[in-house]
Amino acid sequence: MHWYEDDGFWVDFADVMFSEPRRAATAELVAGSPLLAHPAGTRVLDLCCGPGLYVVPLARRGCAVTGVDLSPAMLDRARDACERAGARARLIRGDMLTHVEPEAYDVVLNMFTSFGYFRRPEDNFQVLRNAYDSLVPGGHLLIDLMGKEVLAGWIGRPQVVEAGDAYVVQRDTILDDWTRLRTDWTLVRNGTAREASITSTLYSAAELRSLFEQAGFTDVECYGGFDTSPYDNHAKRLIVRGTRPPAREGAGG
Repeated sequence: MHWYEDDGFWVDFADVMFSEPRRAATAELVAGSPLLAHPAGTRVLDLCCGPGLYVVPLARRGCAVTGVDLSPAMLDRARDACERAGARARLIRGDMLTHVEPEAYDVVLNMFTSFGYFRRPEDNFQVLRNAYDSLVPGGHLLIDLMGKEVLAGWIGRPQVVEAGDAYVVQRDTILDDWTRLRTDWTLVRNGTAREASITSTLYSAAELRSLFEQAGFTDVECYGGFDTSPYDNHAKRLIVRGTRPPAREGAGG
């Protein structure tokens, strides 16, 4: 079983990865980011939606949101969050490696470094192709992750993240000539420790831009933040947006 298929992992570490402060910050991001300024009625697919941090504020804005995740526990949390917020969303258990709904969405989101889970490059590329096929012509794919360049600026120092009555010590290790990352987490709660390791593929802005273009996307743009700041030495994240080309007039006629 791959690490991302372990529902126990998501349950144990959810309070750290998806804390209430992060939920509030995500809601503010949706309210203020020009990259997420989708009007009511926009059909949005949140791929790897987790406990619904983006699903809820987008649904409350009036977007027609579908959240897809492999974890039943995270989908349960997303349903609870929608119910508490009075938000309506469609939530589906599915695998981003295979999930396709042809030309069903205006926007596909993949947030919180959920891209690059697979060891085989062709599998990660297939995720881009699935998103492309699920978009209407003229639709957008937006991916948010920790870019290779950003990671290089701080990796090597253990990180400690507190969450209520628990804390997590995070240690990162670069693998295979800067192509993969292993993150070892130790969760300490009530005097007991729970350890887990996750691995993912690393991408630079140039590498991810190239993959977007190979998948068929045009007008590919890289940003260093949700405020559309440039991807430079001040960047905090790598955010890449691409467009499925509009249908050519008269095509198929």
